[in-house]
Amino acid sequence: MPPSAQRPRLGRPARWAQAALATGACCVQLDAFALNPALPVVRDELHGSAAATPWIVSGYLLAAGSLMPVAGRLGDLHGRRRMLTLGTALFGVAAVLCALAPSLPLLVAARVLQGAGGALLMPAGLALLTHACPPGHGPRATGRALGLAGLATVCGPFIGGVLARSVSWRAVFWLTVPLALAAVLCARRAAESRDPQARQRFDTAGAVAATGALVCLVRWLEHPAAWGWAMGAAALGALFVRAERRSPAPLVDLALFRNRPYVALTGGGALANSATVALLYVVPWVLQRDEGWSVRDAGVAFLAPAVALAVGGPAAGRVRPTAAVPAMAGCLALSAAALGWAAYGTGAVALLMASTVAAVALGVAGGLALTGTQAVVRRERAGEASGVTKAALTATAGIWLAVTGAGAGGTGSVTGAGTDSGARPPLALPAAACLAGAAVLVLTLLVPRVRKRLRRRAGRGG
Repeated sequence: MPPSAQRPRLGRPARWAQAALATGACCVQLDAFALNPALPVVRDELHGSAAATPWIVSGYLLAAGSLMPVAGRLGDLHGRRRMLTLGTALFGVAAVLCALAPSLPLLVAARVLQGAGGALLMPAGLALLTHACPPGHGPRATGRALGLAGLATVCGPFIGGVLARSVSWRAVFWLTVPLALAAVLCARRAAESRDPQARQRFDTAGAVAATGALVCLVRWLEHPAAWGWAMGAAALGALFVRAERRSPAPLVDLALFRNRPYVALTGGGALANSATVALLYVVPWVLQRDEGWSVRDAGVAFLAPAVALAVGGPAAGRVRPTAAVPAMAGCLALSAAALGWAAYGTGAVALLMASTVAAVALGVAGGLALTGTQAVVRRERAGEASGVTKAALTATAGIWLAVTGAGAGGTGSVTGAGTDSGARPPLALPAAACLAGAAVLVLTLLVPRVRKRLRRRAGRGG
C-alpha cells in the first residue's frame, strides 16, 4: 500500500481537535507545575500559613483528579466538544480569579475551581480527538498533542520561578488566559461527538461516592493516624461499587476494570506520573541547594530532561496497542534504574544524565497510559475511560505532593532536609515503586502464558 493509504492525513476537524487538546493540556500542565517555585513569594505576599500554602498546588491537582471520572462521562453523554469548551472557559475564568485573589483562602478556592475546569477539559479532549481520527490513528495524533503539552509540564517550574522573581507570581495565571482562549477557539471548530448508545441519565450517586472516596483517601494519606478518613474512603468506595452495579446507566462500567490491558496501563501510568512529579521537583532543588546554581541556571540545565520527557508522548503514539503493556513494563524498569542512579549518584553531570534517561522512560510511560488505554476500550465510551485514567494519574500526583510536602514551595521532606545526602534520596522511593510496578506487569504478562502452556500439556497428557 502507498504511504498515503497506510497513514491517511488527519481531516480538518481532527486537526482542530488536536490543536484544542494540545493547547488546553498546556494550560492545565503549566498551571499545575509553574506555581511551585513561586509559593514562598505567594505565602509572604498574602500572609498565608505554612499549612495552607501546599493546597495551592495539591488542591488544584486533587480537585481535577477527583472530578475527572464525572467529567469523562459527561462528555460521553452531552458532547465532548461541549465539555472541552466549557472546561477550557472555566479554566480561563478561574485563572483570572487566581491572578486577582486578595487572600490565600480565595486563591485556594479559585485553584479548586481551576481544577474543576481542568477535569472537564482533559478527558473530553482525549475522547474528542480519538473519535475525530480514523480508526487506529488516534494514538499517534494524541501522542503529538501530549508531546506539546509535555513542554509546559517540564518548563513550568522554570517559567514560574522566572516570572515570580522578575514580574509577579500573578503573571503565571495571566499567561494561561490567552492559551485558554486559543483552546476554546480551536475546540469550536472541531466536530462534536458523543456516545450514541448512552442513556441520557447521570449517575449522581456514583459521582458523589467516587468524588468523596478520593477526597477521604487523600486526607487519610496526609494524616495516617486519622483512621476516620480511611474508614470514610472505604465506606464510600463500597457505596460506589454498589451504586455502579445497580445503576442502569453507571458513571463507570465496572467491566472496565476487568480489561487487563487497560488496568495495567492505567496503573503503570499512575506510577510513572508520580515519579515524573518527583523528578520535576527534586532535581531543580538539588541543583540549587547542593550545587549552588541559580534558578535560571538550573532551569536551563534541566532543558535536556525536559525535551526528553516531551518526546515521550509522540514516541508512545507509535507503539502498537498489542505491545503497549510490555513497553510500559520496560519503561518502568528503565526509569527505576535511572531514578536510582539519580538518587545516589554524585555530581551535577551524573544527576542530569540520569534525569534525562529517566525522563525518556517516564515520558513514554505517561504517553502510553493515555494513548494505549484509548486504543483498548470501546470508542463509544472513550470519555469514560480517559476520565478514569486521568483521575488516577492526576490524583496520584496530588497525593504525592500532599503527603511529601512538595507543594509547600520549600525543601521540606522532598528535598531530604535533615539528611546528609541532600535532596536526592527521596527519588529512591519512586524508583522502588517503578521497579515494583514493572515486576507486576511482567507477572501479568507471564502468568496467562504459563497457564495456557500448562493447559496444553494437560490436554496432551489426557
